[in-house]
Amino acid sequence: MRFAFTDDQLAFADAVRELLADQCDAARVRAAWDGDGRVPGLWDRLAEMGVLGMLAPEGTGGLGMADVDLVAILAEGGRAAIPDPLAATAAVAVPTIRDHAQSDDAERWLAEISAGTARVGVGLSGNVGVLHAADAAIFLLEADDGLHLVDADVVELQPLDSVDGARRLSAVTWTPSAATRLPSAELAASQARDRAAVATAAELCGLADTMLAMTVAYVSERRQFGVPIGSFQAVKHQLADALVELEFAKPLVWRAALSRSTGDPSASMHASMAKAAASDAAHTVGLAALQCHGAIGYTVECDLHLWLKRSWALRAQDGDAAAHRRLVEAALLG
Repeated sequence: MRFAFTDDQLAFADAVRELLADQCDAARVRAAWDGDGRVPGLWDRLAEMGVLGMLAPEGTGGLGMADVDLVAILAEGGRAAIPDPLAATAAVAVPTIRDHAQSDDAERWLAEISAGTARVGVGLSGNVGVLHAADAAIFLLEADDGLHLVDADVVELQPLDSVDGARRLSAVTWTPSAATRLPSAELAASQARDRAAVATAAELCGLADTMLAMTVAYVSERRQFGVPIGSFQAVKHQLADALVELEFAKPLVWRAALSRSTGDPSASMHASMAKAAASDAAHTVGLAALQCHGAIGYTVECDLHLWLKRSWALRAQDGDAAAHRRLVEAALLG
């Protein structure tokens, strides 16, 4: 099967890339480490563009699109190392509420999330904490019996540290009940985990793209023995190998989003394949970027660390590569 993004999908992703290049540059990402973990005004701009509600029905202020329409935009979010919880909101919370919440709750929350006036915290099993939980009006939280839709006034939050200073994480304590449990809660949890894995994989691809671009620019300028170090074969080969691994991971991520959009019965396995490949690729790219930067790459003054530490966090989030390879093995063995 041949797959390619449509002109409209590419145009939307390009528009988001332009917005992020203007509104979410390295200086603003760095400022988010010392601030509240957000880029001022960016969330409202994403809402105005329709990004937050891309998967919400048109009747609730959304665009009525599918996962495959969003995945390239999530990669752009990773490319910019956006601190705001774009993936958790647009790729996980919105379709989960759309498909599994009671109709009145769904209409209310989808309209407010799409408009950017309400924020949602997503806490799935296996993850350390909930991103930007302090700002959430509603939570999607996984318990032993599936996924629950929980009001913010019945949870307790405990701030957590993260290797990525722009990620504001909190442990969320709450009491599951029949009143908060979603219909088809177990299915909702399973689909949410798959969507989260694909969204995080897309972000990792974007992060790796930027780390490679930074490194190519650096080795083209850094000189040794009178020539750019990028002219050395060892450097060329290392970066070429990293690029190849990344480019082989991307189609798995795009395919996983397409599988979810088309109801492919193998969508869950495809999600695991995507997350495993993207995690491995981001690891390879990060190692190459750090080694090619040399000592400066280890300093906080170097912008590389903003993207590198985000990739460390996201490689572990929503299941690491080893965990997803085990899921793929189990699916193949039946």
